[in-house]
Amino acid sequence: MRVFLICIFCTVFSVSFSQDREHTSYIDVNYAKGNIALHNNDILHLIKGHPEGVILGWNKKTYGFNDWEQHYNYPDYGVSFAYQNLKNDVLGNNYSLYAHYNFYFLKRHLMLRIGQGLALTTNPYDKEENFRNIAFGTKIMSSTLLMLNYKKERIIDRFGLQAGLSFIHYSNGNVRAPNTSINNMVLNIGVTYNLDEVEPEYVSTLDNENKEKFTQPIKYNIAFRSGVNESDTVDSGQFPFYIFSAYADKRVNVKSALQLGADVFFSRFLKEHIYYRSVAYPEDNLSGNEDYKRVGVFAGHELFINKTSLITQLGYYVYYPYDFEGRTYFRVGLKRYFGDKWFGVLTLKSHGAKAEAIEFGVGVRL
Repeated sequence: MRVFLICIFCTVFSVSFSQDREHTSYIDVNYAKGNIALHNNDILHLIKGHPEGVILGWNKKTYGFNDWEQHYNYPDYGVSFAYQNLKNDVLGNNYSLYAHYNFYFLKRHLMLRIGQGLALTTNPYDKEENFRNIAFGTKIMSSTLLMLNYKKERIIDRFGLQAGLSFIHYSNGNVRAPNTSINNMVLNIGVTYNLDEVEPEYVSTLDNENKEKFTQPIKYNIAFRSGVNESDTVDSGQFPFYIFSAYADKRVNVKSALQLGADVFFSRFLKEHIYYRSVAYPEDNLSGNEDYKRVGVFAGHELFINKTSLITQLGYYVYYPYDFEGRTYFRVGLKRYFGDKWFGVLTLKSHGAKAEAIEFGVGVRL
């Protein structure tokens, strides 16, 4: 009986799989070698060689069976894995995993891959055994992957080639100090292999006018973000933070919305930092009781890609009782919708190139 049920399951699965012609998939394998960018003079002692490694990708092609696929010129989506030998025993080796999108230009010969994920380093900072590694304060970090490649598929049977530039960023978002982070600029060259022999035709049901024709009233958003972080002072302690945001957005077309709103920040690490500075640096003339709360206003943009969107925001503190990294702040990250109203967010807040926090949040769009 069990064998019979297994046979039925396998038959149904194989039939369902064979009838799904809305997607095909391919893999790519790339060799990558380049340099660590000197974005901070404090990491000069960590740049000794030319990091090298491999970047692997599994990609699922879209053909326009959903409107969003046509709006973005039939992108791919998938998973990337990267291994890097950073050519420095202090830094060790990094392994990272990303969810990514591939966007195409110039008759689909130019590919831009945008990936976000997690990285694991083999040799993070340790105040006794590895105190020189001020780049990676934790074993697990966030990582961003960008690839700009020229690509030609099916040159020989199912095999193709791609080559270009890649950028890999590692940072823990100040979850724990130290965190000067590392930016890699590398050249990559690789091969692609299509897993399906035949591909469906691209669907084009939207004309140029309908691609941008979209109207929606102003929406009002409420969001709550939280997490833990630490000041730049090593071993000063990790503390929770809480951020309450309210903003309005207006869709200007099917892809984009403009935002305007305000944030209220309750960052406990800053309270500890103020007290530490008042004790350790009397020349700062601090009492230690300065208000650590901040209020900011921001303008932003939201780029909608199916149920996921990319958000970018530029803010300015209007209530700023203690001077910490300047009045201007930036936020970039991902937003995922669950239904028509509720969403989750994962964002990075920074002051210029200086990260302050990785924010996890939930919200509602009314």
